[in-house]
Amino acid sequence: LSLKFGDVGNLKGLVIRFLLTTSLYELSVQNWFSLHRLQLLYNHSIQATFNATRIYAPASYSYHCEHVSSLQRYDALLIPSSANDLSKLWEVTFIDFQIQGFNIQEGHFAYAKDCASLFSPAILMGLVMSLILLLVLAYALHMLIHLKSLDRHYECKASPAYFAQMKDNDMGDEKEPLRSSGNESYELRNQEFCKIYI
Repeated sequence: LSLKFGDVGNLKGLVIRFLLTTSLYELSVQNWFSLHRLQLLYNHSIQATFNATRIYAPASYSYHCEHVSSLQRYDALLIPSSANDLSKLWEVTFIDFQIQGFNIQEGHFAYAKDCASLFSPAILMGLVMSLILLLVLAYALHMLIHLKSLDRHYECKASPAYFAQMKDNDMGDEKEPLRSSGNESYELRNQEFCKIYI
């Protein structure tokens, strides 16, 4: 697959050639295509060659990636094929890259297989944060379940009311003599108790 720039200024003689291969994978029981090599040609001579890594998709799909580059900061999917050629003098970066080599219908890309891995840094950070929040929630639930209620009953008993001996016989049914070594006194039977629940 060749990308020619035609009459675009200084890029008139520049051609980017994508070498695609297709093969059958028995486990998936379907054909997959892969970008095998990328070549930069200028004035009909090869200037640089890059081997492509991890750029593949089912033959009925297209391949999409936000960055396909030879730079390390973009994960370097393009690797110079040799240390002796001029590939190291070139820095190649495709932004919003999408390619489909086979089974193209009506001039449109098929469904795209994205290059984002299942465990990209953003996804890993999200999983770690979710795990931390889950642990905090589990600890909070554990503390709530094992929280002992303040069920201590604080009983406040009114101090007995003592009265001096009275000679009124009408009060006899409401008082009871107390046994003491000193003066005779009486305590009310119907003492009130109060309980405080917290």
